[in-house]
Amino acid sequence: MSSKQFKSLAVVIVVAVFSLGFAWLAGSNSVTVAGYSAVFMAAILALAINWIAYVPAAIAQSDKFYDTIGAVTYLSVAGFAAWAAWPLDTRGVVIAAMVAIWCVRLGTFLFIRIHAMGGSDSRFEKIKTNPARFLAAWTLQALWVILTASAAVIAITTTNREPIGVFFFIGAAVWLLGITVETIADQQKSKFKSDPSNKGDFIDVGLWRWSRHPNYFGEITLWTGILIMAIPVLSGWSWLAVISPIFVTLLLTKISGINLQEEQAKERWGDDPEYQEYRRKTPVLIPRPPSN
Repeated sequence: MSSKQFKSLAVVIVVAVFSLGFAWLAGSNSVTVAGYSAVFMAAILALAINWIAYVPAAIAQSDKFYDTIGAVTYLSVAGFAAWAAWPLDTRGVVIAAMVAIWCVRLGTFLFIRIHAMGGSDSRFEKIKTNPARFLAAWTLQALWVILTASAAVIAITTTNREPIGVFFFIGAAVWLLGITVETIADQQKSKFKSDPSNKGDFIDVGLWRWSRHPNYFGEITLWTGILIMAIPVLSGWSWLAVISPIFVTLLLTKISGINLQEEQAKERWGDDPEYQEYRRKTPVLIPRPPSN
């Protein structure tokens, strides 16, 4: 075994242990299934789905269904949480529905996009031929689901049910804003890229005039909304739910989102005066009218 393969397997072990440890603590006020908290069991489910999906993907050396399995994992985790805590209160029903709506919309969008690209994602070109590194990628996807959906799963499965109040309505409004912005931004970009006259150009229309990454702003906003809705039922270790929007923000701004796309944009249009002007006028994330 090479040192790179060993490091990749070490990542798998560390990520899995961290995921389960996080879920064990975060589920301290959760309903139980087979003697274990539903949050912990949901984490096991997330890991299992991605490890099972990894096997045929590794054999075929294909990432064709990577994003689709991510969506399936979210739906499965949310569905399991709802089943474990049934019958649900209003907060649980609404949050479970929100996760499902977001998941189906984004999963469908990503599925269509990856097939339009020929069924392959450039992120995996070097990874999918290395079984250990590819397994690490699938394990990290499970971690992404576990941490991102943590506030939702904790709120759905909590034994500390509280009446609907101001946090519920504020959070729902924030979630609605987020998913609306994300949906419109994705649709505008798809329409822009499907127009042959825009081939090779950067998008600077619609919401993309107000932000260079409005879809990511929407993503961060909607998970923040779910956390706000969950606040009344959080106590003790379940406050680990706050990691949900924090993790999404760090992921999209520092790791795999904005950083990578900004570098790619600089490589393609860095010498273009119009792109330089666009960068000067347009904020990276939080939308606002273009500056002069």
